Amino acid sequence: MREGKKMKIPSILLEHADFLEKKMQTRFPALSPLAKQCFLNTIETTVKCCENGDYFVITGDIPALWLRDSAAQLRPYLPFCKDSEELREIIRGVIRRHCFYVALDPYANAFNEKQTGSPHKKDKTDFYSDYIWERKYETDSLCASVYLAADYDDAANDPSLFSPELHKMLQTIIETIRKEQHHNESSEYFFHREGASETDSMPLEGKGNPVGYTGMTWSGFRPSDDRCKYNYLIPANMMCVVAMRRAANLLRKGYGDEFYAGLAEKTAEEIEDGIRRFGIVKDPDGCDMYAYETDGLGNYLLMDDANSPSLLSLPYIGYCKKSDPLYLNTRKILLSENNPYYHSGKAAAGIGSPHTKKDTIWHISIIMQILTSEDEEEIERCLHYLANTHAGTNFMHESFHMDDPTKYSRSWFAWANALFSQMLETL
Repeated sequence: MREGKKMKIPSILLEHADFLEKKMQTRFPALSPLAKQCFLNTIETTVKCCENGDYFVITGDIPALWLRDSAAQLRPYLPFCKDSEELREIIRGVIRRHCFYVALDPYANAFNEKQTGSPHKKDKTDFYSDYIWERKYETDSLCASVYLAADYDDAANDPSLFSPELHKMLQTIIETIRKEQHHNESSEYFFHREGASETDSMPLEGKGNPVGYTGMTWSGFRPSDDRCKYNYLIPANMMCVVAMRRAANLLRKGYGDEFYAGLAEKTAEEIEDGIRRFGIVKDPDGCDMYAYETDGLGNYLLMDDANSPSLLSLPYIGYCKKSDPLYLNTRKILLSENNPYYHSGKAAAGIGSPHTKKDTIWHISIIMQILTSEDEEEIERCLHYLANTHAGTNFMHESFHMDDPTKYSRSWFAWANALFSQMLETL
């Protein structure tokens, strides 16, 4: 991939890639050419063994590690950890990196392997390190680090996971989430990017728009790396509820830390209460649905973004069941013209993002639609969309034009390929 030790792909992943390709030849032949190379994309092209034995995972065409993306990129491999020490070593090495980065700065979303600085070093914010690629505070990034550790524990039951560094990371995440429940009063964080579009920088000298206390935790930016308009991002808070409960389990199992475990559970309860009181609004027909963002002052956004966590992804992140009535009504609204980022064209229909061009759909959103559906016709329709919109590359992309999939962004986007692989396993 790049300089450093040559990456050896665990044999168990190579074997499963061949198996997956053969299974898809029977199940859905049009997707068979994508199965093997999408499954191996992360391990073949984005994972590097560092000089100290840790592992670094770039997002693809950007040479930086995003906490969220790297956790998602590895998720299809976690079920195989139980039977492969090679793979366990890699996952532990990435978790060590997460621990290091979160301890360094829980407000950064993306990091360098070494102290090489960043193209964004001129951003105005309250902390800087040459390890930081970008310092957009995104609640879901911290949650992703918890998910990665908890998913690894579930898959491998490896006692060596429970290092002092992981203990410190979990404590730091809980403390940060709690501090941002009182952003106006307690937080030093601000972020301003000179000369940037309004989605790349926060207003009011980088502090963000005003919010009222809700019990939810504040986020500066969305999973798209676009700024929040109203800074209680509901899907991120829902992911936080799950992450806090999973953190509590890790703290008790690995450290007997009842204090921080209890604090995590208390935080989950406070956020959940805030979601129920401030995050449920009326749809155009007067029925209850979840908002995408709110400020606790009466304002909210009725929309969804393709990036996960999204409202569409709620069963996937473990917040609710696919059959939950409130989720189902929200889902119906999101997959309709009531969502300003839902597009239907000649090539496909699905959710896009204000992060990309007008009339574009994200492969991640189509895959997430499959992962959260119990409707066989919907699943088949979305599978056809995927088979017909990769523009002959046999890889997933970030976005493509709803009428012309040869117009796409990011040919090397490992998160989308990983999610695609995870979806194939469910088939």
